[in-house]
Amino acid sequence: MTFTTLKDAEKFYRNYAKVAGFSTRVRSTNRKGNEIKNQLITCSREGKWKSKISPTEKTNPTAGLNCPARIYIHTLKDVGAWIISKVVLDHSHPCCPSKAEMLKQHRELSMSIRRTIENNKEAGIRPSKTYQSFVAAAGGHRELNFIEKDVRNYISREVQNVSEQENAKEFGKYLLRMKEKNQNFFFELELEEDQSIKLTFWADARSRSAFEYFGDVISFDTTYNTNRYNLVCGSFVGVNHHGQSTLLGCSLMKNKEIESFKWLFQCWLRCMGRNTPKGFLTDQCASMKKALEACMPTIIHRWCIWHIMKKIPSKLNGYKGHADIEREMSQIVFNSHSKDSFDRNWNDFLLNFGLLDNKWLSDNVCLKSAAEV
Repeated sequence: MTFTTLKDAEKFYRNYAKVAGFSTRVRSTNRKGNEIKNQLITCSREGKWKSKISPTEKTNPTAGLNCPARIYIHTLKDVGAWIISKVVLDHSHPCCPSKAEMLKQHRELSMSIRRTIENNKEAGIRPSKTYQSFVAAAGGHRELNFIEKDVRNYISREVQNVSEQENAKEFGKYLLRMKEKNQNFFFELELEEDQSIKLTFWADARSRSAFEYFGDVISFDTTYNTNRYNLVCGSFVGVNHHGQSTLLGCSLMKNKEIESFKWLFQCWLRCMGRNTPKGFLTDQCASMKKALEACMPTIIHRWCIWHIMKKIPSKLNGYKGHADIEREMSQIVFNSHSKDSFDRNWNDFLLNFGLLDNKWLSDNVCLKSAAEV
């Protein structure tokens, strides 16, 4: 049996699976360069595995049954077509054609159902209420070929994606309005192909002015994500002459890759007139470190002591008397007023508590680096 494209072959087996009462998955794909040469599609219950969720927590834990059902598809070079070269029809488990449409692979939402979900979402109706309206209209759960989770997934995957694009446009318009009100307002915005936010940075006139006075040492933090769109929220912070934090710019990023940080740091430097601070504090993100080295090679880069110290409970919780260890460690880190005193107290600390064999502590240059700031 031959097919024009690989997609046609996959669709054929998927349709057969629905009629027969099982679902499928792509087990392996072999490529040569960018071209697919052959593909193995199996029953979704192929393989030997067992759910990690215990039966006491999940009444019906899933498990692989080493099902042998499968097809092999490979390309025919001469004619540019795809052929099913081998078929195994036997299953190691019973199949149920009457319930196949409720398997995850075969569940689907019709166009009218999707439109109703979108309208209800816009009206502020909860997904559970929307699903119950479908149940009532159909005459029961068994009359539907989808479940409430499919409604929720559609909202998060499709409806909110459209909302994200619209909100990105509105956010861009807001930045433009801020620029019109004050020409010293600075911003740069880069969008994805689908018009969602990829990278953005902004700083108002007060932040740019504050940098001239309090921009010698900067802390950059990306601890928190925005809840709705899962964007990385970054903030540039300095300290004024009252010991108070001063915001020197904000950013939103799609990811924490090196190129994203490079874009952001270069943008921030342009905003601040190419004036490089003396010191820069960050967490222990490797991508951030490499981006800083590329954009500000002469800067003194140190890791933020707060990010380091918050790891102590997880790193030392297995030791007897870990509370005393944490207390003594904090005392050394925060009350050593010179590098020499820190090194001396740190070595005594490792020796007294028998922690010389602890790799995280004995080799942790980050603590020594933080103490130098």
